[in-house]
Amino acid sequence: MRRSLLIATLALLFATPALAGDAGDGQKKSQICQACHGTDGNGIGDPQYPIIAGQYEDYLLHSLRSYKNGSRENLIMSGFVATLSDQDMADLAAYYAAQQGPLQDLRDLKN
Repeated sequence: MRRSLLIATLALLFATPALAGDAGDGQKKSQICQACHGTDGNGIGDPQYPIIAGQYEDYLLHSLRSYKNGSRENLIMSGFVATLSDQDMADLAAYYAAQQGPLQDLRDLKN
């Protein structure tokens, strides 16, 4: 009985679709990010703020979640992500991943 319940639970977890981000919604939600990361994620010319345009979507989402759960520490980012929902983070990751950035050239070479 326990084994069947465990298998059913695992099947449900893996059958749940991944949260899809919407780049259009991400753009609308990105206003607060623009102060440090620039309008399109290509920075503001200060090397302490990373360029996030063109990064892989799953990397960006993982980073945001890590700031939120505390496994990645940054006082500024932790404060910003504290109020974001999972959907907000997915939307922001989709938006910034869709932007042209310095890593885009490397990604294009792989394809």
